Amino acid sequence: MKHEIIITKDGSTSIYIPEWDETYHSKFGAIQEAKHVFIKNGLALFEDVLEISILEIGFGTGLNALITMLDAEHRQIKVNYVAVEAYPVAFEDIVQLNYATQLEVPNRQADFEQLHTLPWEETIEITPYFTLTKRKQFFNDITDENTFDLIYFDAFGYNVQPELWNEVVFEKMYVALKSKGILTTYACRTTIKNAMQHAGFETKKLPGAPGKREMLRALKNEIY
Repeated sequence: MKHEIIITKDGSTSIYIPEWDETYHSKFGAIQEAKHVFIKNGLALFEDVLEISILEIGFGTGLNALITMLDAEHRQIKVNYVAVEAYPVAFEDIVQLNYATQLEVPNRQADFEQLHTLPWEETIEITPYFTLTKRKQFFNDITDENTFDLIYFDAFGYNVQPELWNEVVFEKMYVALKSKGILTTYACRTTIKNAMQHAGFETKKLPGAPGKREMLRALKNEIY
């Protein structure tokens, strides 16, 4: 499928698919969105932990993994990160993404690229605070049970792939989470919220990232 590298409004890059009119990240700011949805409204909620397990639905460009790795080092917590992706991004596109520069850690470019060059289906410690397992897998094939504290749900949008946002998928997410686990996503559509609730989640609308009014967070159990 044809694609192109674009610059989003915060200066960070993303990948645009013209056939779908869809980007891997918000056009209003790839890094801003990732930090707001997945760090501020996800990882940051786990304040008093030394170790956490995260499942990412849609590894994509690796931006969420990179910012999580950097945050884990800053907080000195151990993150066990599992990323699921059925269609990996080509490395020739990865090297054109400017995340390390925009995050003001240009010395970590090699680490960012390593996220993509590491073998699939293996668990590898990248830093003392970040372990990565990449799984080449369709979301419907996920069978984890009571494994993760947090899920980053970053699939392509409902408009282009509604089958990724249905009750069956969210039931799998619910089962994969531990008690009191959290799922966070950039999306906030009534259909999605209803699918989450039917799967057993309690949902909460939150202010969205720049350019988006709202987002959703789903709780396996209320924790606050």
